[in-house]
Amino acid sequence: MVIRQSTMENLALTSAGLASFWRGKRVVVTGHTGFKGAWLTLWLHSLGAKVLGISLPPLTSPSLFIEADIGGLCDTRFSDIRDVSALADLIRSAEPDIVFHLAAQALVRKGYRSPLATFETNLMGTVHVLEALRESRSVRAAVIVTTDKIYRDTKSVVAHREDDPLGGLDPYSASKAASELAIECYRESYLSGQGIAVASARAGNVIGGGDWSEDRLIPDAVRAWQDGRALVVRRPDAVRPWQHVLEPLFGYLILARHLWHRPTLAGAYNFGPDGGEAVTVRDLIDLARTVYGEGEVDYRDGSEGPHESAWLALNATKAAEMLGVMPKLTLVETVKRTMAWYRAQGSGTHARALCEAEISEFEAKAVAPSSNSAKLAG
Repeated sequence: MVIRQSTMENLALTSAGLASFWRGKRVVVTGHTGFKGAWLTLWLHSLGAKVLGISLPPLTSPSLFIEADIGGLCDTRFSDIRDVSALADLIRSAEPDIVFHLAAQALVRKGYRSPLATFETNLMGTVHVLEALRESRSVRAAVIVTTDKIYRDTKSVVAHREDDPLGGLDPYSASKAASELAIECYRESYLSGQGIAVASARAGNVIGGGDWSEDRLIPDAVRAWQDGRALVVRRPDAVRPWQHVLEPLFGYLILARHLWHRPTLAGAYNFGPDGGEAVTVRDLIDLARTVYGEGEVDYRDGSEGPHESAWLALNATKAAEMLGVMPKLTLVETVKRTMAWYRAQGSGTHARALCEAEISEFEAKAVAPSSNSAKLAG
């Protein structure tokens, strides 16, 4: 990938610069009891940020929020983002500098079962966050997380760019695509004029230790293999852009930092792996089983269940060119780290220690060593 000389030259990223920027920042994270939200909250805490988490109580048992004691690292408020008044009051009282909005109904099959709740949470919940931003006098930057599934399914095998048409045949995808329109509306009609830089972040399929959600491939595999059952795979030939959870979270952190210094970078950004890392479900599970060392799989013919896209990949060139964010882990490394996390946690290693070690190792790959020559520390 050829990267243009760009904005990132003036935002040279060092380990000291990353910590310097986040130290003392007041940050709101919605959805901090979820898988990605818990990892992000831990990472922000390690960088010195003061985090207020707004979320429903954990929806799974076990949950990373509980297992890693994330509640001890932040101020937690259990609240539903569908309650516009409560959300506005919480954000107003927190006076945050930066907001990360991750709270969502994030499961495709659950969206089919509960379409109304899915639209209420994903679309109107996002509008409620945007409305709270419109009323804020403290926020300077916000990253609103959507999904790679917001693009219209054209049946082609070309990786989606940020300016591709939006769409969605299932309630989850449609609700997230609709939230993208709301984000653009508020950004252009209100927030940019108020000095609040807002970006949407569209991430590929995320895997990593600590995810115990239903209907997600790796958690389902771990549960099945730990119980001595065969993993049932409905659509083994579906292609997805798999990436480790720390890849998009690092992108969100860097995106927020850029928005703080360069509000004109507000907009939509894809965060995904290199094209070759978008592989079939079968390939991913075969790799995971090899790494895990055991486990049976029952591959079905793809006819079961409601519609899901057969092929999905993201073009993340914009994030590379404008933010300097590029994948650090191969798919093999991602799967090895993920399965090792579950193995270690299942053997008694504390979840927070595992997460902290992974964050440290990832930062060592992603961030240049500290240097006095950095052009921008904060």
